[in-house]
Amino acid sequence: MGRSHHFHLDVGGHSVTVNIDHGRHGAAELLVDGKETGRAEIHGRRPLTLTGELPTDPPRPVSVRVTPGPGGAPRCTAVLDGAETVMPPRAF
Repeated sequence: MGRSHHFHLDVGGHSVTVNIDHGRHGAAELLVDGKETGRAEIHGRRPLTLTGELPTDPPRPVSVRVTPGPGGAPRCTAVLDGAETVMPPRAF
């Protein structure tokens, strides 16, 4: 498994990105339109949830579940308005 993973999704004209760093102090961050809106420490292979909001009027909550995926790479699922969408990996 690599030390970092990136996932991206376009939602209604807004950018939702998750960056996962498995370095010494592992962390996952949720960015909406390039601004960090959620952050969590990574503890082994435990699932975690990041939360934030899309800057709409009114703001729309978004959450992303990060879970272990096949082959050890993480999998990200965005939940918006009750609908789940698997976030595709993004190469850097």
